[in-house]
Amino acid sequence: MRPLSEVPSAAAPADGEQAGAALVEHYPRLVRLGYLVLPPSLGSHRRVLKAHALAQRCLLSGRRAGSGGGVPEPCGPGGAAAVDPSYALARRRVLRAALTEGRPRRGFGRARLPSLLPLVWGLRLFPHSGGSDGLALENALTALSGPGRAAHVLRGLEGLTDAEVRWVLADAGVADPHAALAAAGGVPAPYALLGSREFDPCSLQARPPDLLRRRQHAKAALAAVAALLVCGALLGLPGNGWGRGARTTSSYTHDAAVEQALDPGRLSRVPADFWRRSPRTDFTAWPTRGQRAGDTGLLRRALAAWAHPDAEVRISATPDTPIGPPMGAPQLLYAGEVDRVAVVLFHDGLRVVRYAEPGAARQDGGAALDFARVDGADAASAAALIVARSGDRVRYLTAPWVTSVSVRDLLAPDGAPRPLRRGPDGVTAALTSPATARDCRAWQAIEIRAGSAARLLADLGELTPARLTSGPPSAPHDVAGRAERDSWARTACLLPAVRSRGVRSVNSWQYAEQLLPEGNGSARWLCTRAETWRGTGSRVLAQFQAPSAPAATTGGPPGAVAARAEDTPACGVRDPRVLAGVLWKSQGGRWYVLAAGSEQFASLSASGGVEGRSDSRLLAVPARAGDRARLNGTLADGSRVGGLR
Repeated sequence: MRPLSEVPSAAAPADGEQAGAALVEHYPRLVRLGYLVLPPSLGSHRRVLKAHALAQRCLLSGRRAGSGGGVPEPCGPGGAAAVDPSYALARRRVLRAALTEGRPRRGFGRARLPSLLPLVWGLRLFPHSGGSDGLALENALTALSGPGRAAHVLRGLEGLTDAEVRWVLADAGVADPHAALAAAGGVPAPYALLGSREFDPCSLQARPPDLLRRRQHAKAALAAVAALLVCGALLGLPGNGWGRGARTTSSYTHDAAVEQALDPGRLSRVPADFWRRSPRTDFTAWPTRGQRAGDTGLLRRALAAWAHPDAEVRISATPDTPIGPPMGAPQLLYAGEVDRVAVVLFHDGLRVVRYAEPGAARQDGGAALDFARVDGADAASAAALIVARSGDRVRYLTAPWVTSVSVRDLLAPDGAPRPLRRGPDGVTAALTSPATARDCRAWQAIEIRAGSAARLLADLGELTPARLTSGPPSAPHDVAGRAERDSWARTACLLPAVRSRGVRSVNSWQYAEQLLPEGNGSARWLCTRAETWRGTGSRVLAQFQAPSAPAATTGGPPGAVAARAEDTPACGVRDPRVLAGVLWKSQGGRWYVLAAGSEQFASLSASGGVEGRSDSRLLAVPARAGDRARLNGTLADGSRVGGLR
């Protein structure tokens, strides 16, 4: 979200109607501002409603104040330009109100009356779920004070300078704006996340609250009303119409499916050796494991949190994964203690659900629920799950058919795999995850062996690791051999482009090799395609890997992304064609447009800023720095196809 355009500060004072108009125009921004500054302890649902209430209250107070005085001078120190005074007034009121919510009440002063509007009955509202970056920013903002959150939001969302931030904070009643700004400086998250939909209280998801409890409360309320009516009637009757023996009863009926889903005794438990005779080799064949698989209390809390999570439960889900309650008794995969955290893993046929609650000695807040789609899993994609994540360390729970686990650094293709210890319950030792790393100096993937197969799995910030493969789309296979490991060594650092997108597998294959002009060696063209569990949302990257200096332990620098596309069959089994190009500079300092197509192309041409043609699937045309070219290719059947975009 861009900062509001600035105007000279010599604007006339705003009256109530102007303030109201500014609020209506900038209502989504003001609500987002209030949502980000309000205390996270309120929970997502209450923060959403409170943020809307604060913004709407500003409109009402703005109209009441319209008859008198103007807006305080909005320019900061030195007479810097400021935003529209009407918006500045509304922003100040929202900030003041949001900061007041985070201050403890003292004495018997004026009470804060709850807002009557907006009201939501029978639904819980919360912004759309995001990825690991959004969760990290949410945790960082939670650790800040109200003024610190306000300083970070004013700097990132509003685009104010530090001097302007201090002025606005002081105007909103913050006692020490300098300390608030210093605290906000410790939040490393990028400001672009503040404008994302996971922090947008105007774009919401809805789910029902605790339906079972609501049903019970409604019946109890009806029973109480009926009892009052009966008692009132009895009091009006002659004689002893009110007696000690008079009593009311209320019956509670429960939905059978809900009862079954919430009963730990009805969980599906798979014997330890069932996978050996199972007709399917997927999560349905996983045995029930973990030292707390018989802990009824833990299982009951996990099922209750899944069925009706309260405001203290942190929820994350892969894209387009439903987060509703189970339709019946799910399968119990694991229940145990990992890194002083109680972890439970369920499988309901469509999803894997991870419940985690901190131990008594930890102060990490409430429980967490993670959802991931796993429908259509097979032996390769059901080989492991991430059972625990703490900081930059992860632990895996492996399938019963996995015979050994080792660790490979994808950036060191000639390095030997390092054995990774596993416990009797299939949980591995902790290892560093690259999913949240700020740089790409190493990429730790696990190599699992099941029989004669050796598969590479990479953590992309979700419950299910992604399988890495090589080979053409018609026959992808597990990464094997030095050449394929060299290729992945220069591809691994591009994996963050598909992080937290529900990725099931990533295939990278070389579709062309090109001799470079002026004898500069040979370059490789690769296509990397990430497939998701849900089918939609696939991502395709075309890479150009220029020759690199020989290295003993690394495969060279990451490839350059020549083109990218989303939700396209290109570079896949249905449409294995791919065409991409780059602007490349030779060692002699001259520029060229280079392009390559897959084997389906018979000729290539470049037009626009650069003109050229080739009667093969490789093209090299002299160019100048900054030139842009439009690529087209002709297939063997004569049809024309444009470049990947």
